[in-house]
Amino acid sequence: MTKKILIISSIAMLFLFSGCVQRELVLDGPDVRQSQDNTWANETNVDENVDTTDLDNEDSVTSETETGITEDKTNVKMERVTFPVAEYNHLARTGKGTVKGRIYLKDAYEKAIPGASTRLYLNPITSYSKQWYNESYLGGYKMEKADNRLFNYLRFTASDSEGRFAFYGVPSGSYYLIGTVKCGSECGYSIPKNIRIATQVSVTGNQVLEKDLKRLVD
Repeated sequence: MTKKILIISSIAMLFLFSGCVQRELVLDGPDVRQSQDNTWANETNVDENVDTTDLDNEDSVTSETETGITEDKTNVKMERVTFPVAEYNHLARTGKGTVKGRIYLKDAYEKAIPGASTRLYLNPITSYSKQWYNESYLGGYKMEKADNRLFNYLRFTASDSEGRFAFYGVPSGSYYLIGTVKCGSECGYSIPKNIRIATQVSVTGNQVLEKDLKRLVD
């Protein structure tokens, strides 16, 4: 009788131990970590972290041509086009694509200055976001505050200490990839500046797209 009790107790302990290990492995899986670190903008504090307007202390630059920083053309904010609801309703909300790379500045000696622990965004290319890209980012004009409905379609992630970033589960489509590098004396500025960089990317299916956000320091 005692022997049977010992056998039953051993089986019960093995079952409980195995169950604990399985739960730990599931919680520590890569899919869980990605869903926590890489989510839609409306699942976070959009007032603090998401804004597609020109921020007062940020300079607009272009990462494609690596031109100099453009100055604001006027203090009057440009009116945005009407938010195209139908256009956004046709956008896919789920996908299997990946966009990854590094965000950084390069000084005159080719030294990389990473955008460490900074937010990056994927903003779907529409008539609404095109106005921001052409008039504000490239043109240097201030714009009125973005329609709050836009935040439901932005996707964000954060870079690591070396400026590496990745977006997972990206729906097929074209996006503006946007990020900011804060730079001070290492860039030759007496006062630190937040330098925004943006470029266009396109993702199809389960494509893994590698794209760096970079520009030269003036």
